[in-house]
Amino acid sequence: MTVWLRRLLTPVVVAAALIGVYLLLRGEGPKVVEAFAHADAVPLIAASVVANVAGLVLAVHAWRVLIPGDHSIRGLRAAKIYFLGQLSKYVPGRVWGVITHVAHGREAGVPGAQMTSAYVLSLALTLLTGAAVGLVAAPAALPGHWMWLCPPALLFLAGVVRPALITRPVTALARLVKRPVVPPPDRAVRRAVLLAIASWTASGLHLWFLLLAVGAPPLAGLGAAVGGFALATAISSLALVVPDGWGVRELTLTAALSTVLPGGLAAAAAIASRLVCVVAELASSAVVLAWSRTRSAGEARASREALEGRAAGEAGKAREARTPATASTAPAPRRAAPAPDPLSFPALLVAPITRPTPITHTTAPMGDHARVHP
Repeated sequence: MTVWLRRLLTPVVVAAALIGVYLLLRGEGPKVVEAFAHADAVPLIAASVVANVAGLVLAVHAWRVLIPGDHSIRGLRAAKIYFLGQLSKYVPGRVWGVITHVAHGREAGVPGAQMTSAYVLSLALTLLTGAAVGLVAAPAALPGHWMWLCPPALLFLAGVVRPALITRPVTALARLVKRPVVPPPDRAVRRAVLLAIASWTASGLHLWFLLLAVGAPPLAGLGAAVGGFALATAISSLALVVPDGWGVRELTLTAALSTVLPGGLAAAAAIASRLVCVVAELASSAVVLAWSRTRSAGEARASREALEGRAAGEAGKAREARTPATASTAPAPRRAAPAPDPLSFPALLVAPITRPTPITHTTAPMGDHARVHP
């Protein structure tokens, strides 16, 4: 029954918001286009995107410090988990964000209970700090009634001094739904609160730059932008039937900005804020995921090369063990030839001395025919 009700309410709420925004913009459409299409608005729009990205980076740190225990979720890994959870918010319901955090937290060695605790506490602190920062827009919306801001502001300060005032209601509510939450130390809660306030402030500045682009007064527009954005985002987060509070945030933000701008320009600034937030979130998520993938590929390649080098070294040692070097297998060294005597003649130039052959005389016999020479 709940699923069918959600499927019915989602298009109804979105359609009602679109119709309301259209009625506000119908008479001032050309003026809005001229304001944002002016050359002077380009640097303000770029500064708006940068401010929103800065708010997202601070939000990553505010969530990370709430994870209890010693863990390896920090830096690029923390940004990857957080932005994947941010992408899941475009699907109706909060369960997808929890599933994303738990699955990737287990890959990093963090138990699912700790990731669930950090997610629930981060959501509670985000709503609380968003409501607190939203009080900044009250003076412009309720002039002369600033005394009404004192009780909630004092209650918020008491929660910062004693974080148990914040964590105990959250843990009690989580225990009722059988999802126990492990509260982090008080120091971590205070740090998360301060980082969340800084994140809301930086994120609200993106709307202030957009208000300056359409000609809002700077000082009055600053409080309306920062406070109105925080309050509208916190309220739209409670609209679980609409993905990321589409329509709900725009109507709430238009009401807050109407204190410093005409209705049409206020609605245009609210729509421009939605576009800037979507661009900043998608661009940041794409950069973080691409960077994480490149880094993982590099680490895998380095690990593979190290394993191959280790295997080659072990194979070389095994080969040396199988063929030991011995003295018998080594070749005998050649004996050096004796140096020639410089005083001796070469053997080939000296003729051998031989003994002469003795001469023998043959004497003829004396006879009749013998002749004797004189």
